[in-house]
Amino acid sequence: MTQGTSETEGTSETERTSETQRTSQTERTPQAPRIPHWIDGRHTPGTSGRTAPVYNPATGVVSAQVELASADEVNDAVVKAVAASKDWRHASLSVRSAVLFAFRELLHERTDELAAIITAEHGKVLSDAAGEVARGLENVEFATGLANLLKGGFSEQAASGVDVYSIRQPLGVVAGITPFNFPVMVPLWMCATAIACGNAFILKPSEKDPSASLYLAQMWKDAGLPDGVFTVVQGDKNAVDALLTHPDVAAVSFVGSTPIARYIYQTGTAHGKRVQALGGAKNHALVLPDADVEMAADAVVSAAYGAAGERCMALSVAVAVGDVADPLVDAIAARLPKLTIGDGTHPDTDMGPLITAAHRDRVAGYIGAGAQQGATLVVDGRTEDVPSEGFFLGTTLLDHVTPEMTVYTDEIFGPVLCVVRVETYEQGLALINDNPYANGTAIFTRDGGAARAFQLDVEVGMVGINVPIPVPVAYYSFGGWKASLFGDAHMYGAEGMSFYTRGKVVTARWPDPATSTVDLGFPRTR
Repeated sequence: MTQGTSETEGTSETERTSETQRTSQTERTPQAPRIPHWIDGRHTPGTSGRTAPVYNPATGVVSAQVELASADEVNDAVVKAVAASKDWRHASLSVRSAVLFAFRELLHERTDELAAIITAEHGKVLSDAAGEVARGLENVEFATGLANLLKGGFSEQAASGVDVYSIRQPLGVVAGITPFNFPVMVPLWMCATAIACGNAFILKPSEKDPSASLYLAQMWKDAGLPDGVFTVVQGDKNAVDALLTHPDVAAVSFVGSTPIARYIYQTGTAHGKRVQALGGAKNHALVLPDADVEMAADAVVSAAYGAAGERCMALSVAVAVGDVADPLVDAIAARLPKLTIGDGTHPDTDMGPLITAAHRDRVAGYIGAGAQQGATLVVDGRTEDVPSEGFFLGTTLLDHVTPEMTVYTDEIFGPVLCVVRVETYEQGLALINDNPYANGTAIFTRDGGAARAFQLDVEVGMVGINVPIPVPVAYYSFGGWKASLFGDAHMYGAEGMSFYTRGKVVTARWPDPATSTVDLGFPRTR
């Protein structure tokens, strides 16, 4: 992926060329509705004259055109957000909490409607879309405890007649740039915490599945959030760069690929912003010889192929230690033909399509490259019986993968699982630690000592022990290490509260005027 594009997870130069071609196709379908911005509490039509097509990945049909904001439109949104933030920062903790509780109830009540919107534009199955909403809702529930979470410290009599206390205050206007693969959960990672802390929040969602962002905006309004505190700016790189360079945007949160995360971090910090940018991943599962093979196979298949592998926490490498390799590969291969691939709206579907035709073709190219470079193609997703319409690709299992192969080095972001064979636990651990990505990992074993050694020694930000997708619960924080994270702050949880606020320490003294004197000495506490 080229630095500086607005695209996030799993995009290539080929896909961006294809996007241009699809824009031309969209121009030939003028009946497609426009997806607008949400500025100052209302739908706002675009004025840039630029749009991008939005597809239903299950059919390959253009369902809408999304507006692409100009720098002037972004500036207008920021101006409105700045005005709103001045009042919102003074709202009492009780008022903020009441809005968050109301939003939580609406999110719970409207889960099915929101899941349907996700499936229509992303393609993931409805149950997975509903699960995404549920995990986002957990972050809202955490943020409702803002009155306790924002408490500072107080020290009485730090010096004679002097008290010292700390407080946390909002930053002002903050922005979130989010990926296509979680159009609801990832925005909720950011906006719930940011708004709870007293900030105004501007969301720049993926242009591939933007409708969910407007549904969230309407729910915030229905919950009583003042106009301008939550804003949606639809757009591409132009909108991203306008946010990154705008002097009134204090902080930027991002989730996407590593090249773009690096670009977001470098550009944002160069313009004086606080930035948390979560990048790509190559998540490994270390399967030890004592593991329950059937349980491990169930877990690996679920984590590798759920949402067609378009998850930053998907398992893309199974590291098989010793003689567990053959039975593990056999068990995984036996499960794949039982998966139903099709339209995510159908209740019997296990796996839906990929996000675009270009991305599907990119993933298929990796499968061919893996076979050419010497991997054993146990199951070839290119030859599976999948729907002819839409952006479908079957599940792929590659065995005997080695670290120099592109299927191992690159983040594929599709339904492709690689099996790497090692002889010992130490070799498996070294393989994981040598990888430039360090988002998530898992170990499958019945040995508590081995599991504890793994959690201590593995150089990865999120670790699962017999848990294939170790996404932390809302009261912890999400984030990787190394090339999977740019910046110092992980997402949501306690670290999220710190990211969206800044500390202030107050030293207070109320002396008797009769005792006041001039003292040019350095202040002392004793």
